[in-house]
Amino acid sequence: MMDDLRELYQDTILNHNRAPRNFRALPDANREADGRNPLCGDALTLYARVDDEGRVEEVTFQGTGCAISKASASLMTEFVKGKTVDEVEADFDRFHELVTTPPGTEPDIEGLGKLAVFAGVREYPVRVKCATLAWHALRAALEDQGETARTE
Repeated sequence: MMDDLRELYQDTILNHNRAPRNFRALPDANREADGRNPLCGDALTLYARVDDEGRVEEVTFQGTGCAISKASASLMTEFVKGKTVDEVEADFDRFHELVTTPPGTEPDIEGLGKLAVFAGVREYPVRVKCATLAWHALRAALEDQGETARTE
């Protein structure tokens, strides 16, 4: 199974890096946060529009970064659209656990959909920050912190 996941990981990362989904500014965003990964040089701005009930109606991003960073942001924006802020917070925790579970341990991919491909990142600890950058920026935006999210 891990070999299949590894191949899917490579294909998915390359696809979402070449053609990232939701890669644009969101003029009517009511939440916004910058994210920086000084280790890799990844930098992005995350935009979200959250309705009065706390549901993410739209989420987009712009920026530059490595393939893992851009693909993670792309997949994340597709995954969280339509969810409540609380659901997104739970997804953040599950995604973070996925990419930090020690290699050799079977990761819990239940309910993560395409995000499961990032299980391969845990074999490269330095890349975890690339994979989680967009998630940290989204959390900062949803909490309306008004500061840059960092991975260190």
